[in-house]
Amino acid sequence: MVLEVVRSEQIINVEWIDLWEGEAPFSKGSGDEDRPAIKPFILERSDGKPTGCIIVCPGGGYGRRADHEADPVAEWLNSIGISSVVLRYRVNPYQHPCPLLDAQRAIRYIRHQAREWNLDPDRIGILGFSAGGHLASSAAVHYNEGQEDAIDPVERYSSKPNVQVLCYPVITFGEQYVHQGSMRNLLGEEPEEALREHLSSEKHVTEDTAPAFIWHTADDRGVVPENSMIHTMALLAKKVPTELHVFEHGRHGLGILNEIPDVLVWTELCERWLIRRGMIQ
Repeated sequence: MVLEVVRSEQIINVEWIDLWEGEAPFSKGSGDEDRPAIKPFILERSDGKPTGCIIVCPGGGYGRRADHEADPVAEWLNSIGISSVVLRYRVNPYQHPCPLLDAQRAIRYIRHQAREWNLDPDRIGILGFSAGGHLASSAAVHYNEGQEDAIDPVERYSSKPNVQVLCYPVITFGEQYVHQGSMRNLLGEEPEEALREHLSSEKHVTEDTAPAFIWHTADDRGVVPENSMIHTMALLAKKVPTELHVFEHGRHGLGILNEIPDVLVWTELCERWLIRRGMIQ
């Protein structure tokens, strides 16, 4: 266990923790890439109060997970007063439903651990970049309240996040704005239309969907900004509290440590939003 001082708080940073004690559902082996896990960055406040926690889903087109969208993001969340975990979700050759099961399990697991880690189970969010944004938005629209009589105690908890933060996200698998690489890695070469519709997050927003903070750049050619725009429109149509920022310039995959000052402000804007949403107290 490593302890580091951050402001008046401490980070309890431990190694990867498997989300399932045995094999994960649909496991193909026993290596790291077959075992979904979380790396906790849990704050220990000097005043003893519980913190909120946000799950970080790196991008990578469902074919890999980008390092620059992982630990640095968790460390930034710590710096503004939020605990965090980085999610090692399964990527290709694993396909749907494996990544979504991993994200849902992570949300449940954190609620299960909330007392031990001094977290507020009603302040659990999910944040994702690019394809990780697709995973985060999918978890925000596809969830359940848990099974009260489940043998596995983790499965008794809700998988619904309290907030979602989507950074240049893949959202839709509709024809016009689809990111082909992410869809192919997640759903295969020629997915059925019903499956594409099921994994298009904008199609499944309800009045109960978690509030959203979304940002994109206007000239993103990796994942076109219309993904964020159509999702924002779907959220607003259901009166879900939503904040969208579209910056004029910036390549895809900027992350948190990028070279464009005008885009760097997204972290400040997001921090203010998280305060308004009660995630930072």
